[in-house]
Amino acid sequence: MEPAGFITDILIPALSQGLVVTLQLIVLSAPFGLLLGIGISLGRQYGGKNLSNICKLYVIFIKGCPLLLLLFILYFGLPSVGITLTAFAASVIGFILCNAAYNSEYIRGAILSVKDGQTIAAQALGMTKWQVIREVVLPQALRRAIPGLSNEFIYLIKYSSLAYMLTVIELSGAGKLVATKYFAYNEVFIAVGIVYLALVTFTTVAVHYLEKRVAVPGMIH
Repeated sequence: MEPAGFITDILIPALSQGLVVTLQLIVLSAPFGLLLGIGISLGRQYGGKNLSNICKLYVIFIKGCPLLLLLFILYFGLPSVGITLTAFAASVIGFILCNAAYNSEYIRGAILSVKDGQTIAAQALGMTKWQVIREVVLPQALRRAIPGLSNEFIYLIKYSSLAYMLTVIELSGAGKLVATKYFAYNEVFIAVGIVYLALVTFTTVAVHYLEKRVAVPGMIH
C-alpha cells in the first residue's frame, strides 16, 4: 500500500476513533477528579481528626499504588466480590481516584498558603467557618493551585493510555493495533506521539489563558 493511502485510509480513521475514546476518558475523569480532590483536601484540612485521617490514608494508598495495579483491581478484582465494571467504567473510576488524590495535594498546599489573618478577619465580620472556606479560602486556593492542577491534567492525558490494558481501544491502543497489523511501528507511533503532543500543547496554552483570566490584580508577579 502506498504511504499516502495508508495514512488517509487506515491510520487517520483508526487514530481518530481512538482519539474520541481518549477524549471521552479525559472529559469524564477530569471534572470528577477535581471535585473529589477538592473534597479530600477540605476533609484533610477542616474535617476533624477522623475524617482528616481517612482522607490522608486515601491519599497515601493512591500515591503508593501504581495506577495500572489500581485499574486491574477495579476490572479484574471487583468481580470476585460481586461488582462487575465494564473496561471503560473501570478506567474512568481508576483515573478519577488517582487524579483526585494528587489534585487534593495541590489544593491543600494552596489552602495552606492563604494567610490565617484573612480567615480571622472574615470570622470577625460574622462569617461562619464554612462561609470563610467557600468565599475566602477556596477561591484563592484554586487560583494558586492552577499550575499544579494543570500538570495533573496533562498526566491524565498521558496515562489515559493505560486503559488499553483493560481492552479499551483509545488513542495509543488504536495505534498499536494498526502498527501490529501493518508492521508500520515507526510511522504509527510517531503519529500517535504527535497527537499527544498536540493535546498537551493545547492544554498548556489553555491553562496559560485561564491563569491570566482568573488572576487577581496585584498578585501577578
